[in-house]
Amino acid sequence: MSDTPYLLNLTQRLATGLTDLEPDRRQRHVDFVLTFQTEDGGFTGREGDSDIYYTSFAVRTLALLGSLDEPHASRIAAFLRTYRHEKLSVVDLVSWLYSAVAVQAAGGGDLLGDDIDVFADGVTESLETTRLPDGGYARSTEGASGSTYHSFMVALTYELLGRSLPKPNALVQFIYDRQREDGGFVEIGPMRRSGTNPTAAAVVLLNMFGHMDDEVRTDVIGFLNEVKSSEGGFQANTRIPFADGLSTFTGLLTATDIGTDPVLDLAKARRYTTECIEMPTGGFKAASWDDTADVEYTFYGLGLMALLNGPAS
Repeated sequence: MSDTPYLLNLTQRLATGLTDLEPDRRQRHVDFVLTFQTEDGGFTGREGDSDIYYTSFAVRTLALLGSLDEPHASRIAAFLRTYRHEKLSVVDLVSWLYSAVAVQAAGGGDLLGDDIDVFADGVTESLETTRLPDGGYARSTEGASGSTYHSFMVALTYELLGRSLPKPNALVQFIYDRQREDGGFVEIGPMRRSGTNPTAAAVVLLNMFGHMDDEVRTDVIGFLNEVKSSEGGFQANTRIPFADGLSTFTGLLTATDIGTDPVLDLAKARRYTTECIEMPTGGFKAASWDDTADVEYTFYGLGLMALLNGPAS
């Protein structure tokens, strides 16, 4: 894999896939995202105050669209400076780190400062308190079972910090233990039915640590075919009767990353993206049944468009 951290590499990949996006369409999505920015420089979800999670998706989306310039980056940096890493969950920590790196690259200033090693030591020490004997990382220090998603988040954090994750083989074994007979992967141990998003996280981790093999690849392809929707997207799991933007993005990304055909009918997938979840005034909604767009699903929708326009499509 690339020496560039996964999240930064993914942003670059997706931005390339959006190179030919029409200028007026691009601007509609930029304008939509900016409507969620508040006076403190952060971004909100569908309601409430500024939030580090949604701010991260705004940063990623603006970067995809080539609109993360110095003025925007500086405003966002001011918001990020109000947070201390010691008080952040692992999901918010990844959101903060990615955003800090991205806004620094865009001219928003250095949020990590000169004591990056001290900062990284503190972060990794905190993360290791959530590691369990099963080899994975739990949601908190009180977790009883490792989480595929949170283990993925921890691995991304180590990458962004330029650190090596301790005992990587134990994490790989944890991921193998989360695979089920349907070929996919589950979020926590007791679950029997795989999900599209845990499977995507598992594939990234296996690729990251060099443990993707032909058997797992074949199993994952079989699972993706099981969660393929007649709408043209992917379902979250086999019990959900409709596609959604997140699962369609992660499912197509997974197919791309394991080097197989997209599994989806690409023409139908493009119609699903542009006719079912893209809003004509800007932004993307979660699924065909949804009636409101937000920043997070706008990232997934644009990412999906990028993958459908990229070399693999």
